[in-house]
Amino acid sequence: MESPPETCNRVKALLRCDELALGLIVRVVRSAEIVLVARQSGHDFIFIDTQHAAFDLQTITSLAIAATAAGITPLVRARGYDDPDLSILLDAGVMGVIVPDVATAEQARRVVRACKYAPEGARSYAGPMIGLGYSGASPAEAIGRANEEILVICMIETREGLANAGEIARVDGVDVLHIGCGDLLMDMGLPGQFDGPEIAEAVRAVIGHCREAGKACGFGGDRNRERQRRYIAEGVRFVTTQADVALLIQAATAGVKELR
Repeated sequence: MESPPETCNRVKALLRCDELALGLIVRVVRSAEIVLVARQSGHDFIFIDTQHAAFDLQTITSLAIAATAAGITPLVRARGYDDPDLSILLDAGVMGVIVPDVATAEQARRVVRACKYAPEGARSYAGPMIGLGYSGASPAEAIGRANEEILVICMIETREGLANAGEIARVDGVDVLHIGCGDLLMDMGLPGQFDGPEIAEAVRAVIGHCREAGKACGFGGDRNRERQRRYIAEGVRFVTTQADVALLIQAATAGVKELR
């Protein structure tokens, strides 16, 4: 298997080579030390969660700069496909956006339009970019490189999104279809049934759509390692391993139990 080329977006390089990218969800930690934790533990990206946690743009910028310097790809989950902050999150230095609850190809196209510069999209150009290290590239070079480097990740979290996954995967500019198992199961009326046949069938369907469209398939929400490994073997290449808050609770609980 070929090695990933030199790039400022390690995750995109891994996915191009059909290699596995693992990410740590950042929900409660606000300091750049979490980037060092991600790197030391072998993660490839951090997943800054603005859908379920409050992060200001300065904090996102600080985390993005630290991650890029450490060789970790900074990604951020936005609030939705119509989040007005999609472009400013990219201006803050992240190298990709994860968009929750994308249910149609038209919604996916709106995301691409907000995240990409012309001719692929309509993102406004602000000059030297944090994500490219404030390089001295010409506007044309910087725009071309940004369009090439930025990851656009659409989450499949509803039955409607699942039914339209094939069309969403074929949208130009979409790189990953990421299955949000928890919310998808909620929408199916099967909350928490991660080991059921319905979610397994859904995951395999999205893997198939991604394979046909030449896109990567992601998987999150289910922290069971056996199932994670099984879906990776079946073709998933973008996985969130755990959230920082869950890891802290698990470790703290285990320590207290040992002492009690």
